[in-house]
This record gives sequence, structure tokens and C-alpha cells, in this order.
Amino acid sequence: MKRFSTIVSVLIILGVIYWSFADLKPSLSSEKITSETDFSINNALAHLKNISKEAHYVGAENHKKVQNYLVSELQKIGFETEIQTQTALNKKWFAATTTENIIAKIKGTENGKALMLLTHYDSNPHSSLGASDAGSGVVTILEGIRAFLAKKEVPKNDIIILFSDAEEIGLLGAQAFVDNHSWTKNVGLVLNFEARGSGGPSYMLMETNGKNSKLLSEFLATKPNFPAANSLMYSIYKKLPNDTDLTVFREDANINGFNFAFIGDHFDYHTAQDSYERLDRETLLHQAEYLTTSLNYFANSNLSNLNSDEDFVYVNFPFIKLITYPFSWVLPMLIICTIIFIILLFFGISLNKIDVKNILKGFIPFILSLVLCGGISFGLWKLLILIHPHYNDILHGFTYNGYTYISAFVFLNLWLLFTIYKRTSHQDKPTNLLIAPIFFWLIINFIISDSLKGAGFLIIPVICALFILAIAVFTNLEDKLKRILFTILSIPTIYIFAPLVKMFPVGLGLKILFVSALFIVLVFGLMILSFHQKKSFWTQKWSGILAILFFGIATYNSGFSIDNKKPNSIVYIQNSDDKTAYFGTYNTTLDSYTKQIFKDDFVKGGIDNAETKSKYNTRFKYHKKTEFKAISSSEIITELDTIIGNKRFLEITILPKRKINKLEFTTKNKLSLHQFKVNDVLANNGKVYNLKTGTFLVYHLGNSDKEVTLSFSVNLNQKLEIVLNEISYELLTNSHFNIKPRTEEMMPMPFVTNDAIIITKKLKL
Repeated sequence: MKRFSTIVSVLIILGVIYWSFADLKPSLSSEKITSETDFSINNALAHLKNISKEAHYVGAENHKKVQNYLVSELQKIGFETEIQTQTALNKKWFAATTTENIIAKIKGTENGKALMLLTHYDSNPHSSLGASDAGSGVVTILEGIRAFLAKKEVPKNDIIILFSDAEEIGLLGAQAFVDNHSWTKNVGLVLNFEARGSGGPSYMLMETNGKNSKLLSEFLATKPNFPAANSLMYSIYKKLPNDTDLTVFREDANINGFNFAFIGDHFDYHTAQDSYERLDRETLLHQAEYLTTSLNYFANSNLSNLNSDEDFVYVNFPFIKLITYPFSWVLPMLIICTIIFIILLFFGISLNKIDVKNILKGFIPFILSLVLCGGISFGLWKLLILIHPHYNDILHGFTYNGYTYISAFVFLNLWLLFTIYKRTSHQDKPTNLLIAPIFFWLIINFIISDSLKGAGFLIIPVICALFILAIAVFTNLEDKLKRILFTILSIPTIYIFAPLVKMFPVGLGLKILFVSALFIVLVFGLMILSFHQKKSFWTQKWSGILAILFFGIATYNSGFSIDNKKPNSIVYIQNSDDKTAYFGTYNTTLDSYTKQIFKDDFVKGGIDNAETKSKYNTRFKYHKKTEFKAISSSEIITELDTIIGNKRFLEITILPKRKINKLEFTTKNKLSLHQFKVNDVLANNGKVYNLKTGTFLVYHLGNSDKEVTLSFSVNLNQKLEIVLNEISYELLTNSHFNIKPRTEEMMPMPFVTNDAIIITKKLKL
């Protein structure tokens, strides 16, 4: 009977885990199309297929084709469109380009604040097809607005559609709109659709300079069918260098908004595999759910004041979708729980259900579990990287077999937990084992209450555990009944934490598996009375078997294939000053593609002045000296060089002689640039542009760029040592080279300058 009750408990746990994931996004079977006013995923996919055939980054030939297609489709459904052509700069990213935003508007019946539907239509340079990021957002808005217009109802609010340009290279389209478009002052709320992978649930992330309670209540008023959100996510999001277009609206125009973004299948992000075929259809449907419910509500609601003076905790919860309560409740709830815990301890000791000596012994397995599970998970991933060094070439940090590894680590940690408790927790009164976990959870909540109130929902598992402790103290139910009852009382805890165990390593990389391990230990501790058995831990054996099985599957699938391509890189660097040239690669492990260059006489490490700016600040792993090809570089024209008082005024024009994709300007010494302009656009709002050494401007040449002009003044005694890196993505097609193309099992490495010719030279100033 004890084994039967354990089996029932395990089935309940598995059912709740499935339920917690199923509630996060819709299934294709739930899509219902009854009229022209319904969102059609087939229509959206038809658009997606058309815009994601080729890479369409800023300056690429296909970028203009995608732009023309989107303008045409907007005009087909009755819009007058505008192309906002504007040079924009982002100091935070050291980036600039001439953007080409696609803008349209539905005029509302009233004069209140406008609703903006936002996403970007450029793909990441230079090989990403951009189907998910952010083609999914483009087609969600395009089809969603078609369905909305089919109702033939005029909204109260203006609805502005912005397909921004140049998001991938520095949020520059959004910057151009916020800084220069007259409609900015009319925007009351932004709905931004984004992607950081090609599948999984789409999470709601609020952006506000104030508090979130009004935004949250308005979001819930839209009646979302599958809200995937918690108040911890934005707290973490704010600490990461992963801004979106919406960030520009919030920071520079104080406009609130919602990001709807998915992160599953993170290995496809910014790669040639971000394709029409690999986008999860249910994920696209989830984006459509958010759009249709939000659009129908916000098109007719008051958007004039969405600021609030109170923050709310929120998290997914069984049956009610999202549970919410004010930040101000966090500390009182914690204090009440602490008092109840102390009272239950008193009665537990008085009624001889627990005893002090064995309570203290109960801390041993729990602390040991935290140390061993966290430490082994951290160390084992480091070991796996040594065993499979090619994992280092997946810069996302999430491998193709990453989901299998998550499963393997989950079962490994469960096996460790069962083993530790079996060997160290010989208790006649199992209730003693529950005290240490509750104590640690209370400590964690006290820390949270002071420094991270967005995680205030972590008090919910404590409340569940206190109910379990109360039943254990005040009742004498049979063990088999208590085990099932305690598992039922743990449903909210499982429901909340099961998705988090998966989400953290998916979003932040498998190096974070140790965080998932700590979550498992913490939850297991609160559920120990559902698992504890005096004689046998049969679940221990099966956890070990499943861990071995999933590690085996992960090892078997650790290589690359046509469907899971190996990222690799070759770059040619020419120094026009000293007439030297090198090849470089960012790969840790060499393959048949990279070995055609790096088969002998290559050197480990990078090359000075040739390390272009990248998301992960990646340096070449190897380089090799090669023949100087004398490839022509841009003409540098000094338009102005004059001295007035103690200031030197300069204006320099860079005139490319061939197809150039971007220009990177770096300084060898600290600089203070006054009135720094790029193509007559003032940088840093006219304030002094103080520069450290390194890259201070990356200019991506857009469709309309023929030349780039920099103007600034410096103190007369300021030494100028500026190096220009001129970058073109033509290594595989340039006639100076004969590099064999990649096989079908390979693709260009993302996040770095790749398949490129880099010509570096000092500006003679």
C-alpha cells in the first residue's frame, strides 16, 4: 500500500508538471477560424515564408525586398504607409546607421493616447533568416491587424504600426522614431513582439519606469488565454544586456509597454537555422493570442495614464492563470508564515510529533543536498565541456541536445536526493525532515523581501509546506493517505517551479543547470513527506536509471547534423598600414571547413586592432599569417581640419570603393569628443562624448548610405589615434580567395563578424 501511495503521488507530480507546461501556450487544436475576423495562422505563415527566404539584415539586398513586400501587404489591407529614413545613433551600443522604418496608422474616433504595435523587420547580420526573430512578430501584427480591420469597427484610439529597422544592430529604428517622429508624443502604450529562439511559450515582460500594478491589471483585463509571466522575470531581464526596441520607448520617451517574447530552442537564435520550417507553430499561435486579446482591449481603453504607485507580485497559478498581490504584502505574509512556523514547532514538540535533536539532524541531508546537487551540477557541466569542446562553439550556451541534458540533470539530482536522504535521514518521525527546508525557505524569503520583491511569490511554497506541517502535527492519518494528501497540497509549488527548472538553462545557457539543481533541492525538501520511506526508496533506482539513459542519449546526439548544424568561422584581416594579412577563426574545435586554412602554422589567440565588436566580446581562438592581397580600402577625405582657440575642429568623410557592410572606429587612447556628429546627427544630445579605449562607433551601411561623415572637435593637445576597421561579408565570393563552401552540416557562427574581409588602418589625423 505504501508503494501504491508513492506511485499515486508520482503520477500526481507528473500530471501537474505536464499541466504547468500545457497552460503556458495554446495547442494548434485550439485554433478556431470561423470568419474573416479571426486570426489565420496559415495567412501568417504564408507571409513568413515570403519574408524569411534569405537573410535581410540592414544593407543586404533582400532587406529592401522584405521592406517592399511589407509595404505592399499593408497597402493591400488599406493602409497609407510611410518609410521613415533617418540616421540614428545608440550610445549604449556604440552603433549607428541610416534606418528605414515602415510606419502606418489607423485613425481612431477619439483624441486619446495611441496604441503602438511594434516589432522589427531586419534580421541579424549576416546569415540569420529572421523567421522567428522577428519575422514571427511581423506576421503576427500583419495578420492580426487584417483580422481586426475585417470587423469594420473603428477603434477609439489611434493604432500605430511600426515595423522598425535596425533593431539587431542597436535598436536604431526605434531610436530614430522616438527621437524624430512627431507621433511619439501621442503613444500611450507599446505592444512589442520579439523572439530569442524559435519555440516555447511566449512570456510577457512589462517595461515601465514606474510601478507595475496598473499595467498588470490592464493586462489581465485583456483576458489573455495563456498568460505566461512572473514578476521575477523582468527583475532578471533588467539585469541582462538584452534590451529590445521597447526599451528605447521606455528610457527615452517614458512610454510603458509589454514585450511578448519566446526563448525556446535558443540554439536557433541569430543563426541560419532561424527559418520558416523551424518556427514552432504553437509559439506563433501564442503570439497571435496575445495580439488579438490585447488589440481588442487596448484599441478602446484609456491609455492616457498607465503609471501607478504600487508594484505587484504575480506568477502563474493553477486554475486562476495568474495570482497577484501587492509588494506591500510580501513582508507581512512572511512574518505571518514565520509566526505560524514557530507555533507549529511548539505544538509539534509538545505533541511529540517532532523533537529538537532530530530536527537538527534533519538539517544534515538538506544542507548536504544543496551543496552536492549544486556543486555536482556545476562541476559536471564543466566536465562535459571538456569532453565535448565543440560545445564552446555554440555561443548561445544552449546545445542542440540541451533539453536532453536538462532531463538528465533533473534525474541525476533526484537520484542524489534520494541517495542522500536514504543514507542520512534515519528518522522515526519523518516530520523532523520538513523543518530544515521550511527554515531555509523562510531565510530566502527574508532576503527577497528586502532586495528582490519581484520574487515574492516564493512565499507560496512555504504556505503549502506549513499546511503539510500542520496536518503532520495535528492529525494521525495513515502514511499512505498522508503521502497522497501532502502531494496534493504541493500542487501549487510544483506548478510554479517545474517551468522554472527548464526556463533558466534554456534562457541563460546550460552553465545555469546548477540553479535548476538548487530549485529541485528546495522543492524536494518541502515535499520530503511525499517521498520519504523507511525501508526502501524505489524511486532512487529509477531516477538513477533515467539519468544514465538521458546522459546516454545526450552523448549519442552530441554531434552535428544537417538539422543541427555546426557553427564555424573564417575571417581575413588585412592591415593596410604595415602590409600584413592574417586569417582568424572564432572556433575552439576545427573542422574540415576551418582546416582548409588552419591546417598548420597557426597560432593560438587573437590579433590586435582586428577584434570587431560582438555580443559576447569574443576573440579569435586561432590566427595565421597569410598573403597580403592588397584589397582596396575606402577613401578617407578630410573635409575640415582647423584650429579655433584651444579646439581642433575636424570633419572626415569615409567613401567606400566597394560593397562595405560596416565601419568600426576604435581609439587607442582616451578621447573627449565635443559636438560629435555622424552624418550631421548629433550624438549624446550634444554632450561631451567621453571615450575609453576600444570601439566607439560601429556604423552599419544601410540601403541609402553612400558615404559616412564624422565631425567633432577635440582639445588642441588631444592625441588622436583612431583605427578604422572596414568590414565586408564577401570572403566566400571575393575573387582574391578560393575558400571551399561549408557542407550541409555547417553554418556561419552567429554573434561574431564572420565570412568577412576586415581591412584595418589608422586614420591620418
